[in-house]
Amino acid sequence: MFIGHFAVGFGAKKAAPQISLGTLFFASQFLDLIWPLFLILGIEHAKIDPGNTAFTPFDFFDYPISHSLLTSIGWSVLIGGIFFYFKNNLRNSIIIGCAVFSHWILDFITHKPDLPVAPGIRTVLGLGLWNSVTGTIVVEGALFFGAVFIYTKTTRSTDRVGNYALWGLIALLLISYIANIMLPTPPNMTAVAYAGLAQWIFIAWAYWIDRHRLNQ
Repeated sequence: MFIGHFAVGFGAKKAAPQISLGTLFFASQFLDLIWPLFLILGIEHAKIDPGNTAFTPFDFFDYPISHSLLTSIGWSVLIGGIFFYFKNNLRNSIIIGCAVFSHWILDFITHKPDLPVAPGIRTVLGLGLWNSVTGTIVVEGALFFGAVFIYTKTTRSTDRVGNYALWGLIALLLISYIANIMLPTPPNMTAVAYAGLAQWIFIAWAYWIDRHRLNQ
């Protein structure tokens, strides 16, 4: 998923209005923020394999540290624990941890069986929604637009920046999503990894938006 993960950030704002949208984006996308780094460093591996699924041409054959079930739980506890250390708010820390783990849940729904249970264990999981382009777009689109609706009803703009920046971000996320579907296959996984690092732009943008919006 792509916009589906950001949907978790938008939707979680209602449950945790004190947490910045940027932090919620960071949590919900955390696994995909560390994965490009692991690719670049050669710690994890993937390859371009057109037809691997109907929706994506990538074969994620080696990413047990960033995306296995066991390590995803570990990352969730770690990020939630760090948040608790600095904020001393157990409820919001649990929400942050759940947002991190939501990434694995959504990947479990979309990926074919390629998500490892744990490093060193060959058992892999995945329901394979990516085998249907239409199904993927419908499910991910519904999650995204539903979450954006929740966010707009949970917060209100304090000035023009809070309004225009929000809709600008939504437009950019949708354009990026459509581009991922329509554009030719990337030349190599290094290009994919560096493109993945560009997601930090969305997180910084979300922090900017949240400074110009108040909770309802």
